[in-house]
Amino acid sequence: MPTLLAETARRVDAIVAAAQSRGRVPSLIAGVLREGEVAHVAGAGELPRPDRDMQYRIGSITKTMTAVLLLGLRDEGRLALDEPVRRYLTGMPAGEVTLRQLLAHVGGLPREPAGTWWERAPGVDLDALLAGLGVNGMADRDGYHYSNLGYGLLGAVAERVTGQRWSELLGKRLLEPLNLTRTTYHATEPFARGYVVHPWHGTLREEPRHDAGAMAPAGQLWSTVADLARFAAFLAEPSPAVLRRETLAQMCVPVAIADPETWTGGYGLGVRLWRRGERIYVGHTGSMPGYLAVLVVHRPSGTGVVAFANSYILRGSNIAELGLDLLDAVLDRETPPAVQPWRPGAAPPPAVEPLTGRWWWMGGEYEATWDAGTRELVMTPLTEPEPVPWRFAQAGGDQWRCRTGTNRGETMVVRRTRAGAVATLEIATARFTRDPWPAM
Repeated sequence: MPTLLAETARRVDAIVAAAQSRGRVPSLIAGVLREGEVAHVAGAGELPRPDRDMQYRIGSITKTMTAVLLLGLRDEGRLALDEPVRRYLTGMPAGEVTLRQLLAHVGGLPREPAGTWWERAPGVDLDALLAGLGVNGMADRDGYHYSNLGYGLLGAVAERVTGQRWSELLGKRLLEPLNLTRTTYHATEPFARGYVVHPWHGTLREEPRHDAGAMAPAGQLWSTVADLARFAAFLAEPSPAVLRRETLAQMCVPVAIADPETWTGGYGLGVRLWRRGERIYVGHTGSMPGYLAVLVVHRPSGTGVVAFANSYILRGSNIAELGLDLLDAVLDRETPPAVQPWRPGAAPPPAVEPLTGRWWWMGGEYEATWDAGTRELVMTPLTEPEPVPWRFAQAGGDQWRCRTGTNRGETMVVRRTRAGAVATLEIATARFTRDPWPAM
């Protein structure tokens, strides 16, 4: 089981303690993920005393799980992200708004559905939600505009194309495969009661815990440190039984920048993105009346943080900054994960072996190797200081599809001589040769 260095653990404990005290929250708990497991848990406060199996409401982190459902259905051919939502939801008045736009909050929908504040009132059914569309008009068609309403509609799309309730889909396609047994639709004991803290005398008002109804896909779920850390591990390295690796990578590509002036935050397909220095973090935050939550992951290192508070406001900070500060503290102090030993690999197939070795393009040197574990041809630009390898999976015959690096999504074609020998490799019209200085 991974652990943190003593110095790192003390720093995490200190950040959590200070945030709970300054923030005036009844309880605050954070878990640090390393190498796929919880490496450290820090808690502060006594209402209730934090525990890794204590449920808190995760709010909009639910959206990331809804997005995983949608992307999985897309991979199965059951829906198309660039189709208008009205194709799946009759009566949808928002014109040509697509599923992809809703996933990334660029569809121009209002932040909330019409009527009473849905987070603090009994939820309505889908018919009532659809009937309220158009009451408030469109909000912003020119860029990023966060919309809870959009995710209520996405959950409805998943229900319409499968004939199953969103909660049933979530259980079968995500919670059960990832063994998230303490991530539930309704609170199950032990769970932390959620509060609003009076600003002047510090007394507590317990908040209601309503069923969000048709808005459940935007923020209904409850979870624990242990469970949400498993989901964080999935965001770092997905289980193919739930979602393809390349699909999760697509979710983490920025679609919109949330702060055009500073470029420190954005949104992909169901995930928030943050930039801290040279690091890019992915995840989501969540809030419901009486609760705050954050999940943030550094995918390259498989390191993450999850945290919960049972108050609606964290004074002096916010839950996103707390998660980011904790993850920075861990990555700044921890040694890299243990280096995996090299082991001999299996020989490439006879048709692949001639593709390995040195290749050249425009005076630059590239090395092609065979990864027997993933059955991919890996080309590494040796002239770059920190090269990102291009990993190619065979797409049939002499065509290979790239899934990483600058050529992600491009097709490599093996060009042969009349005798059938490998002559060149062609990627997006760039021709790679065995000769570093070929005749033009």
